[in-house]
Amino acid sequence: MKTSNINKFYELSREDRIKALQEFADLNGEDIALLKNTGAIDFNIIDHMIENAVSVFPLPLGIATNFLINGKDKLIPMAIEETSVVAAASHAAKIAREKGGFRAVSGPQHMIGQIQLTNVLSPNNAKIKIYEHKEDLIKIAAEKDQLLKKLGGGPVDIDVRILDKNMLVVHIIVNTLDAMGANTVNTMAEAIAPVISDIAGGKINLKIISNLAVYRLVRAYATFSKDKLPRGGYSGEEVVDRIIDAYKFAYADPFRCATHNKGIMNGISAVVIATGNDFRAIEAGAHAYASYTGSYKPLTSYEKDGEGNLVGSIELPMAVGVVGGAVSVHPVAKLCKKILDVKTAAELQGVIASVGLAQNFAALYALTTEGIQKGHMRLHARNIAVSVGAIGDEIDIIAKRITSENNITMPRAKEILEELHKKRD
Repeated sequence: MKTSNINKFYELSREDRIKALQEFADLNGEDIALLKNTGAIDFNIIDHMIENAVSVFPLPLGIATNFLINGKDKLIPMAIEETSVVAAASHAAKIAREKGGFRAVSGPQHMIGQIQLTNVLSPNNAKIKIYEHKEDLIKIAAEKDQLLKKLGGGPVDIDVRILDKNMLVVHIIVNTLDAMGANTVNTMAEAIAPVISDIAGGKINLKIISNLAVYRLVRAYATFSKDKLPRGGYSGEEVVDRIIDAYKFAYADPFRCATHNKGIMNGISAVVIATGNDFRAIEAGAHAYASYTGSYKPLTSYEKDGEGNLVGSIELPMAVGVVGGAVSVHPVAKLCKKILDVKTAAELQGVIASVGLAQNFAALYALTTEGIQKGHMRLHARNIAVSVGAIGDEIDIIAKRITSENNITMPRAKEILEELHKKRD
């Protein structure tokens, strides 16, 4: 009988974990060889990053070109499996260069730790008492990370919010400098929680970081010259108007807005993953921020400048770091950081926001002119060829044929592959 209830799987050697997996899933020799291939990454690193590790799951790593951010040329590593994303970002960046590229501005690197109190008898009075002891709470929290304190970071403020008649939440605001800061913030929240309980009464429940990092925002903008935008039979002026109308559609309709923001995250998450940062935290924070006003809105906006050019901008929370966690452990993440040549969290935030804006502009540009599928499917043709079993030069031959025929489908690709095999036989 197969069972997933494997006693102390985490204590097994890698070989024994793979053996157990082989028996459970009837893996063959080819499957095992695939699992054992971790490429350039030492398995010892992997085994210390997560629990129950057996292998790696590689994502394609591409380089987006043409980016000019705050006056500096950047090549952007992007880890993503989706066709056309890297090409689209590169094209958008090339158009943006005409008017100076992207400008990005980051605020302070402040994160929020939350301490939940329940069964509070007098929440308004408790709130005042907590504020009365704010400096003491900050001092206690600061002692939990001496290095951060030495570098000029650490807790900077305490905020209190009443959630209902018997529940309140205390926010400790922490300057995490160039780290994402989750472990530090959680440790500080846990340190001051019992003191808060003594001050305010009630029972402590959750003590945890918030991924809605509203004090850690990044903003970026770029101008896209109308003279570079004619396409699909539309003049540059018409394209500008169509993109602005598309933005208004997303602003008015959450169904469209979800896809609008997803396109932004195509670019953002790809860079976040490549640099070893927590893309789940960034995704959660971004979509929560999009809803911060009470309704779900776009993370980007578009308008015209005095010359009729298109100006795009983006604003969202960006809790990323250049030190700590996987950023400092994963060898490919370290390499990507080297390629980007970023030394601070603020620099990395500016890069990521710029890529998100570029990705969104590229999507709207395609949607409002020739449609999203034409370019996407043209690039996807190679994937179709590989999926039917093409190898070597067969891939390009099939991709070109199905693209020229405007029949980018697996059945047609398979037919062409069979024709090629017959000719060679």
